[in-house]
Amino acid sequence: MQRPIVTALLAYGMSGKLFHAPFINFHQGFDFKGVFEHNNKRVQADYPGVKSYESLPQILDDKEIELVIVNTPSNLHVEHTKQALLAGKHVLVEKPFAPSVKEAKELFALALKLDRKIMIYQNRRFSSDFAVTRDVINSGKLGHIIEMHLRYDRYRSEIGPKAFKENPFPASGIMYDLAAHLLDQVICLMGRPESYRKITGIYREKSKVDDYGHIHLVYPGKKNVFITTSLLVADPLPGIVIHGSKGSFIKSFCDSQEDQLIAGMKPGDAEFGKEAAGKEGRLTTVSSIGEKITESIPSIRGKYIELFESVYQNIRNNNPFPVKEEEVLIQLEILESKAE
Repeated sequence: MQRPIVTALLAYGMSGKLFHAPFINFHQGFDFKGVFEHNNKRVQADYPGVKSYESLPQILDDKEIELVIVNTPSNLHVEHTKQALLAGKHVLVEKPFAPSVKEAKELFALALKLDRKIMIYQNRRFSSDFAVTRDVINSGKLGHIIEMHLRYDRYRSEIGPKAFKENPFPASGIMYDLAAHLLDQVICLMGRPESYRKITGIYREKSKVDDYGHIHLVYPGKKNVFITTSLLVADPLPGIVIHGSKGSFIKSFCDSQEDQLIAGMKPGDAEFGKEAAGKEGRLTTVSSIGEKITESIPSIRGKYIELFESVYQNIRNNNPFPVKEEEVLIQLEILESKAE
């Protein structure tokens, strides 16, 4: 393997601790050098050799650091990404990449001008539920897809402590937070829709941002995709429901990796990424003679580590990053569009 990429995180909250640090520490292609920790100094308790930087300029002025992971609050993504690019760093940016298509295009253009890599972190492309769903669709067993329903629901009636999520800042609200995952998955599978309509709502008491969202996307061949997300669902429905001309597929929206990371499991552990028993998908097909056949479809192992392998290959070998710029722009076009 070529020399590792010296990497720094811009925050060590939940995303830094769970979704980034374990992977850049495990992957041999990265040298986890530091984290920007303005107040609480926590990274060294988990990674004693990792440096805690006092300020963002300290990270950006460190000539050894090649890659900066922008995992700060979403309303700061554009500002911090621009600063990192101008400092000569490659950048991996958490979703949402930017509040608008205009700002995203400006960042892509700046990265091109400076000859720096800019990549968007969409980890739900590497989840077990999406992997098995993609394989079922590609198998052709469902025939022509008529409708696909994707849901991402929680029950959180209280107003959360994170100001950037609960105040009307740019890129706040449930659509940019949760629906962005589902939109990325759909765009990854099907590309740009022919048309779409969006509905948002505020239902929690004292909420200042949308906590309910629904998008209906129409694709060629009259394929209908329905994305729904809510913070007031006490008994969630199956998160993945697909009906086609030859059958149906139903799967719970789940991926073990987050829960395993919270429990202290590491990416290199033998069971990491495996779904628990009982989470299998249900595929029901109808034969040419009208016989209905139902089978259990086990999930594929979730592999967030593949995202980081793609980051490494993009920087070191110029291999294409799986989340394409045009896909990001389609996503943002829909997210920033006016709701009905």
